[in-house]
Amino acid sequence: MCGGKHLGHAITCTDHYASGEQFNLVRCDDCGFIFTQGAPVEAEIGRYYETPDYISHTDIRKGLMNRVYHEVRKYMLSRKAKLIKRTSGLSKGTLLDIGTGTGYFSNTMKERGWRVKAIEKSPQARAFAKEHFELDVDTEDALAGYADHSFDAITLWHVMEHLEHLNETWEKLFKLLKERGVLIVAVPNPSSYDAEKYKEWWAAYDVPRHLWHFTPSVMQQFGVKHGFKLAEQHPMPFDAFYVSMLTERYKGSRLSFLKGMWTGLLAWFSSLAKKERSSSMIYVFRKK
Repeated sequence: MCGGKHLGHAITCTDHYASGEQFNLVRCDDCGFIFTQGAPVEAEIGRYYETPDYISHTDIRKGLMNRVYHEVRKYMLSRKAKLIKRTSGLSKGTLLDIGTGTGYFSNTMKERGWRVKAIEKSPQARAFAKEHFELDVDTEDALAGYADHSFDAITLWHVMEHLEHLNETWEKLFKLLKERGVLIVAVPNPSSYDAEKYKEWWAAYDVPRHLWHFTPSVMQQFGVKHGFKLAEQHPMPFDAFYVSMLTERYKGSRLSFLKGMWTGLLAWFSSLAKKERSSSMIYVFRKK
């Protein structure tokens, strides 16, 4: 992010989800940016997503945690739509959703009258969006072909941490966004209550699928680097419940659901006192 060369070891995490491999997280001493060292390149990382229940790309409802996830998603879809309407000042407009997954959010905005373009890397997720929502979701290559200044809003819901070509993507996003448009990014927060409690076990580190790890201060710096100003930031306190339950399951805890719910509740109260302690954060950017 800053070009600095003063790097230090931050933490070592295990891929509890797919491979069991360990990866080191490295922190820049100059700007505080944390990244996953030695992560597979884009052409090789696909196998780390290849499990039947990767929750952002499926509609599985079996199991208590998955059911909780889907119920919370219903609430968050409405909240996200209201956020876009308020920050863009538009009831209808043009929207680009990058990493749309199975298409729930893109469909929500389409139902509200927005003209939606959506991008998703996973063929299975694109097929799901087509089958269930009649969404024609583009592949990631389509990003280069969109016209400049063509979107009132661009969204990346828990996608930015996965993008290999981070700087190049943000340069393109700046060009695609209209002058009064909004860029909305949601990412996990490694300075959250639950991250500090669980340390290397914290499920939202999600190595090696998560390449980058953004604290609120780092997120603001990254926006400035690419010509944006941070206009708003909002907590996503529900994330702490799911992340904590998943973390307890990774730890092999008895009563992982209840323990995760308790930690999620404590994290919720922590974010009420200081929103920057939330498990995940939503950032609203505008052009400078």
